[in-house]
Amino acid sequence: MKRGLAFVFLAVLGLLLGYLRYQRRQPTAIWPRPQPAAKLSLSQARSTFKTKLVRHEAEHEPVPPPPPQLFRTVRYDSPAGKLAAYISQPAKDGQKHPAIVWIFGGFSNSIGDTAWENASPDNDQSASAFWKAGIVTMYPSFRGGSDNPGYKESFYGEVDDVIAAADYLARQDSVDPNRIYLGGHSTGGTMALLAAECSSRFRAVFAFGAVDDVGAYGDRYLTFDTSNEKELDLRAPKLWLSSVHNPTFVFEGTRSPNLEDLLSMRTAASSNPKVQFYPVMGFDHFSILAPMTHLLATKILSDDGPATNITFTSQELASLRAK
Repeated sequence: MKRGLAFVFLAVLGLLLGYLRYQRRQPTAIWPRPQPAAKLSLSQARSTFKTKLVRHEAEHEPVPPPPPQLFRTVRYDSPAGKLAAYISQPAKDGQKHPAIVWIFGGFSNSIGDTAWENASPDNDQSASAFWKAGIVTMYPSFRGGSDNPGYKESFYGEVDDVIAAADYLARQDSVDPNRIYLGGHSTGGTMALLAAECSSRFRAVFAFGAVDDVGAYGDRYLTFDTSNEKELDLRAPKLWLSSVHNPTFVFEGTRSPNLEDLLSMRTAASSNPKVQFYPVMGFDHFSILAPMTHLLATKILSDDGPATNITFTSQELASLRAK
């Protein structure tokens, strides 16, 4: 009898732990949710909606001065006001160069020494491969981050900031305005994917470690009303993959817990050939960055035709494991 009760207790405990693990993975958003109104693009859906913040958060921290031989600090105009960014120093050759807007991970909306500090190849979030290769690299901060005006909107108004950063970058003398790319990692990858769904401003977009629904991050990190499903829908990349019009590449390591998001979105985007999904064997959420950004830098430098020629083969991705 005691053994039977013990078995029942352990079974119930196992079910409870499984439920709690699921709730931690999707704390506010449960799939499948209904698709948004037919034929609406993400930009159209956003145009008639105003987000409601339940917390007003801002960093109010000064922007760390970068090494002047590597970067300059600028202020770009966005709908939230003038926001800080670093831009890498271009080659003084009088030529137009390709450029990339790169979005760091995390929830601070800020910039700092990640852009130039040396990092381990197993966790190099600097994206320094781009500026070291001569690609003009812009690291924008967003509303509520650094010492910027406004408040964090958790993947909503920040999308407008990303597009504004690209507009600023396109006006730089050293930048070819037809060869501006976008990339980001983790929350930055999610933001890059949302920007690709809102705008065709970028020649190509590279999203690393994006989630399919920002509700997965949890209320602790989200400043909007998560009880409002519309708020969640307009921040869920999975729901708007049909809105992507420019080549967009989503990457994640096969040893990352975020791999399930990539696989989920790959299924949802099966009808849109502009979005490609690549699980990269042998890497995790962080170790994928160093080899992939080096590969991307090489491809960007060779991508000089009227339209992007960037593609990826399974063979070249598999070869990254040996390096």
